[in-house]
Amino acid sequence: MQVQKLSHEIDIKRYLQDLGVDGGGISILASKSKHHILYIKDLHVGAANILKQDALSIGADLAVPRGTVIAAVPKVDCILIATQKELEHLAKKELAQPFGLKAIAQEFKAIAKQKTNYKMRVMGIINANDDSFFSGSRFVSNEAIVKIEQMIADGAEIIDIGGVSSRPGADKISAKEELSRVEPIYKLIKEQELYKKAIFSCDSYEPSVIQKALESGFTMVNDITGLENDEVAQLCAKYKASVVIMHMQGTPQTMQTNPSYRDVIIEVYEYLEQQVQKAKDFGIEEIFIDVGIGFGKTLEDNLLLIKHLEHFKRLGCEILVGVSRKSMIDKISPSTVEERLSGTLTIHLEALRNGASVVRVHDVPEHIQAIKVQEALRRV
Repeated sequence: MQVQKLSHEIDIKRYLQDLGVDGGGISILASKSKHHILYIKDLHVGAANILKQDALSIGADLAVPRGTVIAAVPKVDCILIATQKELEHLAKKELAQPFGLKAIAQEFKAIAKQKTNYKMRVMGIINANDDSFFSGSRFVSNEAIVKIEQMIADGAEIIDIGGVSSRPGADKISAKEELSRVEPIYKLIKEQELYKKAIFSCDSYEPSVIQKALESGFTMVNDITGLENDEVAQLCAKYKASVVIMHMQGTPQTMQTNPSYRDVIIEVYEYLEQQVQKAKDFGIEEIFIDVGIGFGKTLEDNLLLIKHLEHFKRLGCEILVGVSRKSMIDKISPSTVEERLSGTLTIHLEALRNGASVVRVHDVPEHIQAIKVQEALRRV
């Protein structure tokens, strides 16, 4: 007899199929292999005691502060530890309970139903300006087209083109100037029908620039202002374009001046939830979210967001992450922009493992290789 400890990262359904388990049993057993750890804040102490007993009755558990059982304080924070199956059970069980547990049950239900099988994709970065923080991403006209075709050949499925730097402290330019930078590239993309080879994304929040891109075959808008401008939302709906909604505290000129949050996970989530609903209200069907790494965040904020990306999957949108060669890597391991590829790959792979499905990168072939290796490891 031998006992082998398996990784939590295995494809459990494949293992069960190979074992010869029947179809119905595979679904039941797979749901028992996935675990959730949920941090619940400001829960009514009565609700905490009920949820504790209900969790224990089905094999889950709720960690509560000392004194909860005697209601020493009116509200408590707690941590629920449950399998997928147990969470689904609790979602039904708490619907009939008082003290706000009905709302908690709806949260459990949403978490249990999160979609997890998005395809991992790479978005290549093309900057049509001369002040982006990484000089290797700056291109103009024909030079940009050559780079775009190379990125597509290397495996990028999305190409993101912008004419304005959004680095901390970047100068603000007019929409007219921005359009003058990107329009020659847009024209070549349309003439050469490159939009048939990949998805083209417009990295802008200026309506005039976005409209020109959408008229040129672009089908995605990457808006760092989070769809704040109604005119941008109207354009995306009119052209049936997908949209990337990003969180940013402040503006590129002010965002890194002492950014602060009560709780960065909750505040970023609440903002994205609000803007996702706005996009839906305008009739936009395909929505991506971006937690905005480096956009009004401290190093600790950035690390927490990467670590807890799964929390944002509750919004039902694909998650895009862009950390390519950013200064947070320098803060962890002192390095120049040119020396940050290794750190970039590490963070992006962690982001993909934690729930992201799209990474925005300067270095396409290196990311394609890393993702293929990661996917091979997951299939074993």
